[in-house]
Amino acid sequence: MKEKNEELKIPFWEKYTLTISETAQYFGIGETKLREYLNANPTAKFVFKNGNKTLIKRKMFEKIIDENYVL
Repeated sequence: MKEKNEELKIPFWEKYTLTISETAQYFGIGETKLREYLNANPTAKFVFKNGNKTLIKRKMFEKIIDENYVL
């Protein structure tokens, strides 16, 4: 049984949503470039807002990467 304060670690490739930092690491994109892209596309379907926290739906964003040559 896990301790109350012990955090469950889930690998990036198994997460449904990723933070901006995790997304940048996973896809090899700079955080600044990713934030610029998100600011230019604030209503994108792959973006999920949890309060002030921006999360990226990983599989949907993978499709964006697959369909584009330039981000």
